[in-house]
Amino acid sequence: MSDLQTPAARPANPRFSSGPCAKIPAYSLDLLSDAPLGRSHRAAVGKAKLKEAIDLTREILGVPEGYRIGIVPGSDTGAVEMAMWSLLGARPVEMLAWESFGEGWVTDAVKQLKLDATVRKAAYGEIVDLAQVDFTRDVVFTWNGTTSGVRLPNGDAIPADREGLTICDATSAAFAMDLPWDKLDVVTFSWQKVLGGEGGHGMLILSPRAVERLESYTPAWPMPKIFRMTKGGKLIEGIFQGETINTPSMLAVEDYLVSLKWAQRIGGLKALVARAEANSKVVADFVAAHDWIANLAVDPATASTTSVCLKFTDPRIADGAAFAKAVAKRLEKEGVALDVGAYRDAPAGLRIWCGSTVETADVAALMPWIEWAFEAEIAALAKAA
Repeated sequence: MSDLQTPAARPANPRFSSGPCAKIPAYSLDLLSDAPLGRSHRAAVGKAKLKEAIDLTREILGVPEGYRIGIVPGSDTGAVEMAMWSLLGARPVEMLAWESFGEGWVTDAVKQLKLDATVRKAAYGEIVDLAQVDFTRDVVFTWNGTTSGVRLPNGDAIPADREGLTICDATSAAFAMDLPWDKLDVVTFSWQKVLGGEGGHGMLILSPRAVERLESYTPAWPMPKIFRMTKGGKLIEGIFQGETINTPSMLAVEDYLVSLKWAQRIGGLKALVARAEANSKVVADFVAAHDWIANLAVDPATASTTSVCLKFTDPRIADGAAFAKAVAKRLEKEGVALDVGAYRDAPAGLRIWCGSTVETADVAALMPWIEWAFEAEIAALAKAA
């Protein structure tokens, strides 16, 4: 242990959590000074802020005209549940899962909504065979597995002329990956992921096909008020113009607006994607140069560029979970990486957030520390043997 030399450089920002994620570079609470605190979200100033958030979301993500964008309660979870409870049941359903949140949507569809769904699951580090998916059915899936570090490489497997709806949880993909809007009917995400916003608010984006389903289909189950998007068989358009179902935090709205305007200034979606790809490449290059660590993603084509999940492969490690936990604890104690342990349901390892608000220099500075922590724990194992 005493022979190990600590790296000279440290990440300027050690926040590599996969959610809530790092704030935008040079973030300061002073940036929120224009928040209309103590004002009603129904007042003109509140409505204007909410509408601006919707409009900037459309602009940066390139959401087509005709697609509705709504701010909904309950973060991404609330947005996904809203879509599932409102839209599913009209057609047969396929549920795709390759990580813990996808598993959660399977549970809701099968055990709560009691749908006779076809369920396709893949082990952590893999995705399902999309060629086997029947898109005449409604299909529910995550674009990027936040807890498994795998993603859809593209939307090529989704037919443009599909009969069913595609419901996509894109919470750790939106703003960091290109989403093929013509292949997606429902897209959800939360503010606290790629743009580092605050929790509690979700985004729900509906295609014209999804709106048509909402206006022509009534689910067999009771609908809580917080999920209702139609009245008298028609879409409640106000929801998608900033008239939220329940009271939003105007402080969180302001924080989201600050992040959106930062994204706009640096070059929009193209720049955001490039930042995430540069960050994840640093990790990929590090993994390629060391034989004791590997990406959890089996196929590099499906490896996430945001929630990068790693596993230790050294044969000297007998207890993988204890070893990974010790490495993460050591990194946190040194103040160089916070919240980088693997998700509780995922295989043991590290999870490094490489989303668009993270600086590439910080990812690069972290890599030698991971090697240092690994070697320190290996030395501790040898000493204890």
